[in-house]
Amino acid sequence: MSKITYKDAGVDTKEGGRAVDLMKPHVKKTFNANVLTGLGGFGSLFKLDVAGMKEPVLVSGTDGVGTKLKIAFLMDRHDTVGIDCVAMCVNDILCQGAKPLFFLDYIATGHVTAEKIAEIVKGIADGCVQAESALVGGETAEMPDFYGDGEYDMAGFAVGVVDREKMITGAAIKEGDAVIGIASSGIHSNGYSLVRKVLFDKMKLSVSDYIDELGMTLGEALLTPTKIYANACNAAHSAGDIHGIAHITGGGFYENIPRIIPDGLGVSINKGSWKIPPVFEFIGKCAEAEDKDMFSTFNMGIGMMMMADKSEAEAVVSALKAAGETAGIIGEIVKGSGVQING
Repeated sequence: MSKITYKDAGVDTKEGGRAVDLMKPHVKKTFNANVLTGLGGFGSLFKLDVAGMKEPVLVSGTDGVGTKLKIAFLMDRHDTVGIDCVAMCVNDILCQGAKPLFFLDYIATGHVTAEKIAEIVKGIADGCVQAESALVGGETAEMPDFYGDGEYDMAGFAVGVVDREKMITGAAIKEGDAVIGIASSGIHSNGYSLVRKVLFDKMKLSVSDYIDELGMTLGEALLTPTKIYANACNAAHSAGDIHGIAHITGGGFYENIPRIIPDGLGVSINKGSWKIPPVFEFIGKCAEAEDKDMFSTFNMGIGMMMMADKSEAEAVVSALKAAGETAGIIGEIVKGSGVQING
């Protein structure tokens, strides 16, 4: 009988090692003085600095990129989806008022190609830099026969910290509070199963098709990375008392906003108070979708919402704009329940 090696079974540990060597420069750019280990250890060590906090609370979040990865496969571009992975995790923990500390990733693929894995990790590192978070570790799993040729999946895990007295839970939200909307960078990382069904299956479009309404190819528009709101949250907290923060992800306005609103209160949103990006108008036209369906699936140009006292809202908006964000007051908290979109 002939000898069968691990490589014969489809797992190339040497290629995996080469991938680690290629990703090291990207990972190291996220390190700070609190990172106590380099790559290669069994565990990652991070020194927790809680000076000035009375009761530090760790806040964690985990998520993936979903079927947006299919767009990366079609375009054979892999250096931005890592930003999406970081954003989906970090934006969630920002909603509790946390300062992001560190991030870990998991990448699984049928066959490791060192250069491709390094591209993916470059995106993750770029996202961590935007989030002011250290990429302290991760795992690349080579799983032959499990994924299609050239395909992979990825997920991430973020940890942050907040002083308990400064946690944001939504409990402070009250009638009359202003709702501040902060612009998204596009579709972010939700609704791509519908996007692909409509644009590729129904409309027979390709990622290489130039779309006049979008001013770019379809692939470029669909692969635009998710915005990371760490900078926005820093600016907002310095300008006012934020009562609640909602990350507008899967489920759009109708599912995400109520997650932080106390019982007996609802939200009234003025649809005309911001410009809906062309990519959503294009998808809605192609899908022949009603507004309710679009606002139930996509962020519609608002990636994060903040609730603040009406007397402080303009100061928060000014601070956000000074920090380079596109933001404005888009609604208010009212008696009742649920989300009402007017206009």
